[in-house]
Amino acid sequence: MTNSARINRPGKRERLVEAARGLFHHHGVERTSLADIAAAADVPLGNVYYYFKAKDDLVRAVIDTHANQMREALATFDRHRSPRARLIAFTREVASSSETVARHGCPHGTLCTELDKRDDDLPEAAAILMRLRVDWAREQFRLMGRKDAHELALTLISGLQGAMDLANTYRDPTILTTQTRQLQRWINNLV
Repeated sequence: MTNSARINRPGKRERLVEAARGLFHHHGVERTSLADIAAAADVPLGNVYYYFKAKDDLVRAVIDTHANQMREALATFDRHRSPRARLIAFTREVASSSETVARHGCPHGTLCTELDKRDDDLPEAAAILMRLRVDWAREQFRLMGRKDAHELALTLISGLQGAMDLANTYRDPTILTTQTRQLQRWINNLV
């Protein structure tokens, strides 16, 4: 490996988190072993325990990474002038992942759903992934002057999540793109 390749290559911890993120999305948490993650990250299995004492610690790191990336993504929509334009941009961004969602589901929704079956603190930790979206959307509707901002936010996010679930169930990305266009019309028609 050249020196420039070493400089540009993420560290072992980052590679483990990214590998776990992808594998959890494609195969689920329970079906993904630490050995799978280590192999995908090109990290010796024994090194995993240096960074993460247990698989649950790695799951928490994946949740944190998803949450941080979502915060960054939501912040990019703030460059749009109006709350309505921000909401439309958000739905377009969701639609842009229609192929991946049709194949593997929503990375956040599938993680939340899988972890919800557990009897520990991970379901609550994962709930941040939905809470961030709902809270952001609620603020946009509030800025539009809507007194029912929370209910509208729930309608939007549940519409998007439902569309992602259906696109995945039917393996049909057009379901997501069609439903996001419907939601965009709904947003535009709100007074």
